[in-house]
Amino acid sequence: MDSGGTSESGLGNYVSLAELAAELKVSVQTIYDLRSKGRGPHGFRVGTQLRFRKAEIDAWVERMEQADEQRHAGSAA
Repeated sequence: MDSGGTSESGLGNYVSLAELAAELKVSVQTIYDLRSKGRGPHGFRVGTQLRFRKAEIDAWVERMEQADEQRHAGSAA
């Protein structure tokens, strides 16, 4: 997810929907589906294009990891 470079203003620290899907090796539709269920990353629109801050993607992945750990810990008890 090294698109856009970086800048002091943080304007380059984002990825497109297609880039996010490719990085995670899932379809664009999967990202849309997760977002529609409230389980996807927080993003923002620039015109018609959806963008995601890299920091938000990292936080989202961490939330998914924690939820997965809790799910598995609950089933082991």
